[in-house]
Amino acid sequence: MSTIDLTPLYRTMVGFDRMANLIDSASRLDGAQGYPPYNIERVADDAFAIEIAVAGFAEDELDIETNENLLTVAGKKAASGDGEERQYLHRGIAERGFLRRFQLADHVIVTGASLQNGLLRVELLRELPEAKKPRKIEIGSSGQPKSKPKLIGKQSAA
Repeated sequence: MSTIDLTPLYRTMVGFDRMANLIDSASRLDGAQGYPPYNIERVADDAFAIEIAVAGFAEDELDIETNENLLTVAGKKAASGDGEERQYLHRGIAERGFLRRFQLADHVIVTGASLQNGLLRVELLRELPEAKKPRKIEIGSSGQPKSKPKLIGKQSAA
């Protein structure tokens, strides 16, 4: 993958520094990393799930963390405690550690995680604050008092 120079964006986009930073950080998140494979699913309008194939990892070997719209999933395989070295004729199951990062949109929170059948499922929910939700503005004549904005789809109690 070729690198992209975003310097011209910083010079010409006044007030859009955050967007340019997001583009820049997204280009460096995964690189060419393909391990472990994952799916991103839309469960509902404001609900999402990330499924990561973590076969062979136990719950205590996985770490999930969110920090400033960045979800980080890390896996560290513990050394075998039996003390003997195994001799493989073919080793196709990767038992290496991993670090997978996902950039989350504003107001997206992690609501839970579960591990079942070798798939780690991280549940996400987008919760818009009341101030960001669309509001219906009624049009009145000049003689009527101004009304408060109403939420779309909600009935006001009068």
